[in-house]
Amino acid sequence: MMTLPMLLRSLLLASMLSFAVPLLVLGVLIFCLSLFTWLPVSEAVAQIGLEQLLKFLAVFGQGDAFQGVIIIGSTCSLVGTLFDSYAYYQRQSLKDS
Repeated sequence: MMTLPMLLRSLLLASMLSFAVPLLVLGVLIFCLSLFTWLPVSEAVAQIGLEQLLKFLAVFGQGDAFQGVIIIGSTCSLVGTLFDSYAYYQRQSLKDS
């Protein structure tokens, strides 16, 4: 009976971390590219990279880059949760045998 709260806590933590990591990575990437647009040497390259990244995110978000970030985070959260549940199952089956 004690395994259910542990499983739910593990799944919640895995889903939250799996959702937050892609958002942080994309946020840092957008922030760095935005900072590089202020440098005269790399302004053109950074501007093109930022536009391409926002177009890429807009593909996943049906035209909206922010919605694309949320969709990518949600998908990663689902995959992280599935992986955590599989690892929990494997640990239980190895523990029983």
